[in-house]
Amino acid sequence: MHRLIAAIAGALSLVIAMPASAQTVRAKPAPVRPPPIVRPRTILFVGNSFTQGALSAVRHYRSNMVTDLNGDGNGGVPALFKTFTEQARLNYAVALETQGGRNLAFHWNERRQRVNRAWDVVILQDYSTLDRDVPGDAGGLRKFAPLFAAMFRRTNPRVDVQLMATWSRADLTYKPGSPWSGRPITAMAADLRLAADQVKRETPAITGVLPVGEAWNRAITAGIADPNPYDGINFGQVNLWTYDQYHGSIYGYYLEALVVFGRVTGVDPRTLGARERAAEDLGISPWMATALQTVAHDQLAAGR
Repeated sequence: MHRLIAAIAGALSLVIAMPASAQTVRAKPAPVRPPPIVRPRTILFVGNSFTQGALSAVRHYRSNMVTDLNGDGNGGVPALFKTFTEQARLNYAVALETQGGRNLAFHWNERRQRVNRAWDVVILQDYSTLDRDVPGDAGGLRKFAPLFAAMFRRTNPRVDVQLMATWSRADLTYKPGSPWSGRPITAMAADLRLAADQVKRETPAITGVLPVGEAWNRAITAGIADPNPYDGINFGQVNLWTYDQYHGSIYGYYLEALVVFGRVTGVDPRTLGARERAAEDLGISPWMATALQTVAHDQLAAGR
């Protein structure tokens, strides 16, 4: 008995003599796991000068934020789109493959190997009159848009392929010699939309049509944009065309990018607000920025 008591006392004295750190059994900390890597959503723009933002300050706008697959240093409408997504806290990797004055046939025959990979979204923009030699003829669009859509669908069966229906050219409306001469300024855009709709109906791999030209028509009808740049620009309105009355101005390309942004992301363009970054950079007034954002929203909300 005396030996047992002595042994217990000795053990207690050892515990008391041990440092506090040794007396306490510490739980092993849980391993620190890095946050999951979220892959950016990829989007490719295939088109020409109307996608490049040609003849305006949009052409080289924030070109370092997008990947020009041709190495030409273009920012254009894709860079506007990227700027919008950053402000909406969306993660997009944006690329473009463009060539001024060219149609989808050119991109298919000369450049398709540069873009033949998996994308989440693809925007296809054809020549402004569809066929350069036979304006209004949609034969090329009907042939090459489905070829592109099928190619992209093979690498990503869930790819979102959108056709862009562009705007009426003032030079082909107010000057003689074109199928749209003497017709309302809204007519050419409406014809281009009908052609795109037909291709979409015939091609299940094409997801939708971007109503860019109709958004321009809406801005004109609403009195935000001047309908005829050849007779001067009315006070308080903007010219959606640049100095050749063919390509877009900063306002026209800004509206184009808003339509793409709203359709592709599902985010209401009006949430970008009066102090939207690209508008400030380009010198678009807060009032005009919100007016064009509203036009894009209304056109997309119209369901066409």
